[in-house]
Amino acid sequence: MFHADCWVGAFMAVAGANADNAFECLKAIARPVKSVHGVFFGHNAAAELETMLRDCAGASASGANASAAEPPIEVEYAIRFICLLVEKDCFRYIDVLLSGIEQKLDERKGIVALSLEAADAVDSGFEAELARMIKERMGAAGVKMKTSVKPELLGGYRLRMGGFFIDASLKGQLAEMKADLEAVI
Repeated sequence: MFHADCWVGAFMAVAGANADNAFECLKAIARPVKSVHGVFFGHNAAAELETMLRDCAGASASGANASAAEPPIEVEYAIRFICLLVEKDCFRYIDVLLSGIEQKLDERKGIVALSLEAADAVDSGFEAELARMIKERMGAAGVKMKTSVKPELLGGYRLRMGGFFIDASLKGQLAEMKADLEAVI
């Protein structure tokens, strides 16, 4: 069984103060590795991948700075993490891990992530005001908002922040009224 939270915690613990830069390196290195067709896992595949990644990192480092013999520590963390995922046959979960690491970094910085679903396109004024209110009331350093249009809501919006959920949609209100009527009848 795959435990994303354990992998995310391991990455954060090892990268420590360098976690932000190591995360950016991890995203950059994972993108081309994901594009490789076929299945690769195990020790031999991980060793071969590590050699290729180190060659690429060495070539870019020597182009930028001829005295650099080893890649920066953030690149080292990213290479080792990806190779470990390949060796343990867990690289297929890289997107889940990237999302989890990003969430942990946001928590560390005091950034609140939320999802806003609306029946119609949300104007930037409403979005900015909502972000300002949430930032102010929660004492957050910032707000990361993902918005999406869901016409099936009929009107209004749904807001989700972690385990907190507000359904102010017309569809939700109609469902609530239906449940109330069924309870009476």
